[in-house]
Amino acid sequence: MKILVLNCGSSSVKYSLFDMTTESILANGIVEEIGLNIPSMTHRRPGHDKLTWKDIPVTNHREAISRVLDTLLHPDYGVINDLHEIHAVGHRVVHGGEKFAQSVIIDDEVLNAIRDNVELAPLHNPAAIQGIEAMLALLPATPQIAVFDTAFHQTMPPEAYLYAIPYQYYRKYRIRRYGFHGTSHRYVAQQAARYLGRPITELKIVTCHLGNGASITAVDCGKSVDTSMGFTPLAGLPMGTRCGDIDPAIVIYLMEKEGLDTAGINDVLNKRSGMLGLSELSSDMRVFEEALHAGPSHPNYERSLLVLKLYTRQIKKFIGAYAAVMGGLDCIVFTGGIGENFKEISEWSCQGLEFLGVKGVQSRRAGGQIVEASAPDSRVKVLIIPTNEELAIARDTAALVNNHG
Repeated sequence: MKILVLNCGSSSVKYSLFDMTTESILANGIVEEIGLNIPSMTHRRPGHDKLTWKDIPVTNHREAISRVLDTLLHPDYGVINDLHEIHAVGHRVVHGGEKFAQSVIIDDEVLNAIRDNVELAPLHNPAAIQGIEAMLALLPATPQIAVFDTAFHQTMPPEAYLYAIPYQYYRKYRIRRYGFHGTSHRYVAQQAARYLGRPITELKIVTCHLGNGASITAVDCGKSVDTSMGFTPLAGLPMGTRCGDIDPAIVIYLMEKEGLDTAGINDVLNKRSGMLGLSELSSDMRVFEEALHAGPSHPNYERSLLVLKLYTRQIKKFIGAYAAVMGGLDCIVFTGGIGENFKEISEWSCQGLEFLGVKGVQSRRAGGQIVEASAPDSRVKVLIIPTNEELAIARDTAALVNNHG
């Protein structure tokens, strides 16, 4: 069975074609700058050189996806002979609201529900809808599956997802904690259980998805029971350019002091804060990693050290809080670009957690493999696990197609 996975952004389409017999990638790539200045496409096949095309004629998502299909069919650099070899298409959809607690086969009702959630994810859901509508037009007989970033967190109890604001705002506007990165959190939690050789239904796991966007989840017996992101992805940990949790009164104070309207304060909190705002240097953790490894003589050492201490302190606070929420802890997982590659992040985040059963964390880059960073006799295992959201989407897609014959 071959599964095509699509991740549509506002001006991009990422794609991966999987052979699910071996769960291997046949081809993947991205179309970027759709409808903008200079659209481009990158196409990769295992064992071959990367191919790149500049200034390609794509003005919308349907044209971009048509280009993807033509590329997959191409006699020289394609990987299939006929579009009917694609058994199903899995779509990453950021927001499923409260309606979807698992992946679903897309029909008119599902598509309308995704449209209903546009106001909750105005930057992401419209792009997913465009991708779905394009595929329904281009491959109308091929099953289409929606896999939601928010679905995994729908198992949170009300005391975890509700905010202490007037309840009427939950009734009227669906204001609650939704959480994001759910596909990644679910995938790495399952990988951790397999690595440990224990049923996930017996484990208490904290999963730390650390990239330019970052979130932490408490996974109790295979279910999300709490997560750091909230009504939007702005909450929780400080991130590349997002502030994370702050005193809400700061928003009002800054608006008054700086004369900001809602668009202005949104720009400050989402695009000018986080590591970028605090460091006044960059949103890229590699900048701070370089300064840290260079030592005190580096001109950016002190500010980089501050950023990293603040970041890892916040991670540690969530780990401790979630251990308390679950009443115990068996495993901590670090994943995402930062979690998999910046070893000091996992080490510093676990310092002082010996009272929980964490011992001797010495990390290293994952390099595509699971790394056990804790000491062999550590009661709580600390694992570095590469995430693979595309494979998780492909697995859900294949399972739904098989179950529905």
